Amino acid sequence: MNPGTEDRALGLLNTVFGFPAFRGAQAEIVRHVAGGGDALVLMPTGGGKSLCYQLPALLRPGTAVVVSPLIALMQDQVAALRQLGVRAAFLNSTLEGREANAVERALREGELDLLYVAPERLTMPRMLELLEESQLALFAIDEAHCVSQWGHDFRPEYLQLSLLHERFPAVPRIALTATADPQTRAEIIRRLALDDARVFISSFDRPNIRYAIVDKQDARAQLLAFVREAHPGEAGIVYCLSRKKVDETAAWLAGQGLRALPYHAGMDSSARGANQERFQREDGVVMVATIAFGMGIDKPDVRFVAHLDLPKSIEGYYQETGRAGRDGLPADAWMSYGLADVVQLRRMIEQGEGGEDFRRVSFAKLDALLGLCETAGCRRVRLLGYFGEASEPCGNCDTCLDPPQTWDATEAARKALSCIYRTGQRFGAVHLMDVLRGKATDRVTQWNHDQLNVFGAGADLDEATWRSVFRQLVALGYASPDHDAYGGLRLTEAARAVLKGEERVEMRRAAPGKGRKPKARAPSGIPGGDEALLARLKAWRSGEARAQSVPPYVVFHDRTLAEIAAARPGSLDALGGIPGIGAKKLERYGPALLDLLRGA
Repeated sequence: MNPGTEDRALGLLNTVFGFPAFRGAQAEIVRHVAGGGDALVLMPTGGGKSLCYQLPALLRPGTAVVVSPLIALMQDQVAALRQLGVRAAFLNSTLEGREANAVERALREGELDLLYVAPERLTMPRMLELLEESQLALFAIDEAHCVSQWGHDFRPEYLQLSLLHERFPAVPRIALTATADPQTRAEIIRRLALDDARVFISSFDRPNIRYAIVDKQDARAQLLAFVREAHPGEAGIVYCLSRKKVDETAAWLAGQGLRALPYHAGMDSSARGANQERFQREDGVVMVATIAFGMGIDKPDVRFVAHLDLPKSIEGYYQETGRAGRDGLPADAWMSYGLADVVQLRRMIEQGEGGEDFRRVSFAKLDALLGLCETAGCRRVRLLGYFGEASEPCGNCDTCLDPPQTWDATEAARKALSCIYRTGQRFGAVHLMDVLRGKATDRVTQWNHDQLNVFGAGADLDEATWRSVFRQLVALGYASPDHDAYGGLRLTEAARAVLKGEERVEMRRAAPGKGRKPKARAPSGIPGGDEALLARLKAWRSGEARAQSVPPYVVFHDRTLAEIAAARPGSLDALGGIPGIGAKKLERYGPALLDLLRGA
């Protein structure tokens, strides 16, 4: 890309998108792709991935074809681009025949800057013929991790996208994802034939997200307390492992006064779609969902993501928590976690349809996630380290804000492991805790476990401590749930050294009570913001969005409104200096905003 093109890129960034400068590696990526090179881009959610193909699309002749996995995402992205004056369209099943024909004609005649299509449509013979009749600027493959069969969002149709290189070898391709460990990166490159592509890896860090993982006691009550204390009236996502739990949790939260809605694949499609639309277009909705919900969700003002069940991997956790705070403002990733979660996930892996290699990889991913849950160090250091990124303690996670104590748990571990062995390696943690604490329940006496020498051997420790001990014994690899024994614990080979007194075991101390409350944050997330004015700006934005049938953030992001409330610009020139206000938006909304500001 020559200096003239670089000047054009910076000019478009400012006049079209309303940003004064590139962030991170954006400029280098835009230069490479606009110059005709292939690229694999790994950048965190909210890091500005879309600009990495949208700007080259405007710089190169022809139409950029964007492969996107979700219809709702396509529609919102196209609506947002049209607000900026960009000629964008989509082809999907929501269009009637006449509408689809008009889009196809616009593509042939070079009247589009960007066209969004689903992977299954892109690979249809008729669509490929249409592309061969058109001038193409580039192919952008969004959510590229969907090509990985080891990944959490595998989509078989993505495997066919290597044909783009075969059919259109002269058209540059850019694959983008927010989540990929080294193994997944290698698979993306191999399956999409990106062997000669430049790989751009940005930091995986999302410093605006605060990570917290709590010992699961009464998960729903713990969640409700967290939302009421930290995010009253704000949008969030709550992930559950099963459809039944989604329905029950959404109904319970709604009964507690939250605007909670369910979302899972077992719902009627129209009801599911209506709930997603409400989440996208209304403020303060909490979506309770399985992982069927979320990929490609473009809503920037999600203030928290909560997990009531353990995810299957760190990649899944990172991808799901990354849906919070896309606007860069403070957000929370909160999770409750207990031994029952580990038992359930191990059983699912054992009983799954995958082969031995798949199970081995799945267990390794689960073990890495348990390490994140049980670390006494910084959560962010552990999370980023999984993706190969070194970092320093962040000061913005629960273990940094309220460092956990550790203790020499060798003796407790020996008692717990001995109890597992002497009760036959077939009972779960609840029964084992009863034995250790000397509780002669009906089940304990039925099995004569009150006659064992371990009965009452752990009466000096409370239930919370023993629950933590058993959970950490599994996380540390000394015990393992046996799916054939309905979650009963059995010893691993590693337990031998502990039982023989040859190995010391250090554990996190069980956290007493609820732990530290979240720090108070300004509602706007920007110091000095006028909250009353911000509320008026949001009300004005809601009216504009309803009139145009688009989500409010398509008109302006919360961050842009907060900047306006803080700066109170008094002229069109001053308003145009606010990040996120390009020329078209200034022309369209500037006078109304200035009128609102003068009356404030």
